[in-house]
Amino acid sequence: MQWIAMLTMLIDHTGLLFFPDEAIWRIIGRIAFPLYAYALVQGYRHTSNFRNYMLRLALIAAISQIPYQLVLKPGGLNVVATLLVSLLILKLLERIKPGVVSVLVIALCCLAMEVLPFDYGAYGLLLVLIFKYARSSQLLLMHLGLNLIYLAAYGWLIQMASLVITLPIAYGGGMWRKVEASRAPAWLWRSFYPAHLYILMFVVYGMRILAP
Repeated sequence: MQWIAMLTMLIDHTGLLFFPDEAIWRIIGRIAFPLYAYALVQGYRHTSNFRNYMLRLALIAAISQIPYQLVLKPGGLNVVATLLVSLLILKLLERIKPGVVSVLVIALCCLAMEVLPFDYGAYGLLLVLIFKYARSSQLLLMHLGLNLIYLAAYGWLIQMASLVITLPIAYGGGMWRKVEASRAPAWLWRSFYPAHLYILMFVVYGMRILAP
């Protein structure tokens, strides 16, 4: 699973920067974020040290911010920051009873993530919550519903491709467990996001310098 997430994210960002007119790169890239959202939920469930998990995400987000702004989205907050906030919301929701208060917390956080703006905005948090609280039988339908809302509101047609990976997560059973068990080395999984952004940054600026 981790290998698929890293590869599809690299494909997505390569297409965005170097092949913006070829949609296939971005379509393949839609697979990446659901996998990272799913991995965050699994990490939250199984971590033995929440504080270290949180601090690790905060460090990765901080290291990644400069190349993210320089080559992907000036003024935005990178996707690891989105995952970090989502992690904190999961912890907060664990401490309050389901009801009006929890709905208000989610709504206010969604608003804040749209305004600031975080990569994927409220969509990112809501997809994490779906992976956390939806039953496997509901997972695909709820992800589809979220995508349809964003299709209607923002025209995110390409985001519909993200359902491709939710299908095996929801219904893959033993096959998906085998895919999930295929893990990258911890150092590579944790360093890949900032490392690939810095490499892309150097390539982009190198091409600009060498351009006639």
